[in-house]
Amino acid sequence: MKHVYNLPRFIISILVLAFLGAGRANAQDVKTGGQINFIENSLSEAIKQAGAKNKYIFVDAYASWCGPCKMLKATTFKNGKVAEFFNSNFINVAIDMEKGDGPQLAAAWGLRAYPTLIILNSKGKAVYGTVGFIKPDELIKFGVQGLNK
Repeated sequence: MKHVYNLPRFIISILVLAFLGAGRANAQDVKTGGQINFIENSLSEAIKQAGAKNKYIFVDAYASWCGPCKMLKATTFKNGKVAEFFNSNFINVAIDMEKGDGPQLAAAWGLRAYPTLIILNSKGKAVYGTVGFIKPDELIKFGVQGLNK
């Protein structure tokens, strides 16, 4: 019966290096935050957390069929600088505007297109917004402008 100890050393070295490399990649993701952390479909929970932490709320108002919404989730929201900025400065909530409370919120906010990005104060009052896909640097500028409202 052969033991693992009889494997050539270079195979063991490759396995060890692969394991260590994977660990480094995960450490980088944790360090940058990797993506914006969203509360899913619960504005009331976002308002509760915002009040407790004295933060504004960043709302991603989307629809499941929306192409630009999918692009935001796949690119802009996964940008390290964007993630760090929004996770540090906001309570983030993503709301499917066609499910649950979404249709009532869409009507109350007068939404006509997706994605609509909204900044709310800690009480849930809209203070700033934009419609459509937005690049990472533009989203950070949007966030800064919202914090100054």
